[in-house]
Amino acid sequence: MEDVTVNGVRLAYRVAGEPQNPPLLLLHALGENSTSWDGIEPTLAERYRVYNVDLRGHGASDWPGEYSFALMRDDILGLLDALGIKRTTILGHSLGGMVAYLFAEEHPDRVERLILEDPPAPVPANREFPARPEGPATFDWAVVNGVFAQRNNPDPAWWERLTRITAPTLVIAGGPTSHIPQDRLAELAERIPRGELVTIPAGHEIHVNRPVEFLAAYTNWAAP
Repeated sequence: MEDVTVNGVRLAYRVAGEPQNPPLLLLHALGENSTSWDGIEPTLAERYRVYNVDLRGHGASDWPGEYSFALMRDDILGLLDALGIKRTTILGHSLGGMVAYLFAEEHPDRVERLILEDPPAPVPANREFPARPEGPATFDWAVVNGVFAQRNNPDPAWWERLTRITAPTLVIAGGPTSHIPQDRLAELAERIPRGELVTIPAGHEIHVNRPVEFLAAYTNWAAP
């Protein structure tokens, strides 16, 4: 893996695909890391120059102990600037999807296309904080404390600013077995000006449980 330091935090990332291909940034879910995309990254790399990052507090990136959606959003800006990427497609899953649309709200000119896999909508969630599992952690558990309060009581501006997103946006929903409220995902897709919703009844881990269908949904949507 490679790394770059932005906002005082070292972010680890790996790269796949030919340098001349258009860039694609992958943002994983809470508690996961860049390896969560292993099943589909090779296929994506046939078309894109894939930048697969460990978000702060995850994987091989630094675990600084300070976490919020805004910090992760700003980390993405710093990463793209450090890599010299002016405009990119972004694919984000769950937590990564939320970071992705918050980034697209603030920096619409930096996003070519946006793919959001079963992300939480920026509306009050009232979810209970999960209990910390026993054994060694694969990520900094402080991330949970940092983001769950914001998920339960998000900044109302996050919802309002969805209309700022200018990139074509595909929201891929996981259907009734996902813990994400599917009606909220439909509202999210409707609020984004160029948003479109597709449902693949695979639960929350769509790209893992139904990789072929996931890739087909994206390919069909992105085709000229």
